[in-house]
Amino acid sequence: MQTLKQKSIIFLATGGLIGFSPVAPGTFGSLAALPLCWLISLMRGDAALIFVLVLVVFSTWIAHAAEKLEAQKDPKQVVVDEICGMAVTLFALPFSPLFVIGGFALFRIFDILKPFPIRWVDKKIPGGPGIVLDDILAGMFANLLLRLGIFLFNY
Repeated sequence: MQTLKQKSIIFLATGGLIGFSPVAPGTFGSLAALPLCWLISLMRGDAALIFVLVLVVFSTWIAHAAEKLEAQKDPKQVVVDEICGMAVTLFALPFSPLFVIGGFALFRIFDILKPFPIRWVDKKIPGGPGIVLDDILAGMFANLLLRLGIFLFNY
């Protein structure tokens, strides 16, 4: 029987149990991040940055603890990393349909295809840091591409 602490870790790591979706748990975890991304978009720049950094540190700890509880490397039901990745994807960008849909699509593409160095991080860095860092990189790539779109199309 799981303790309250263990149940809480699993609840948080799975994005409120969304990670137990029988299909596409990472995609549903990314969608579940959108209300949090909206809240972050309402914050001042420095407060938003601090919030996202704390989210990443906390999520790394939660993912590491959940991996130990589940006794498997990077369990599919752990989606707190997707939540962090989406927060990074949409960080300091307008929270509009164009950016939300574009950011979601780009993040999922980078998270699934894992181009270098994302795949390297996914394979070489163990535990919570490895679980979260590959999604942070996918989010950074997506964010940079969205910013490139802003620059190229004068949005």
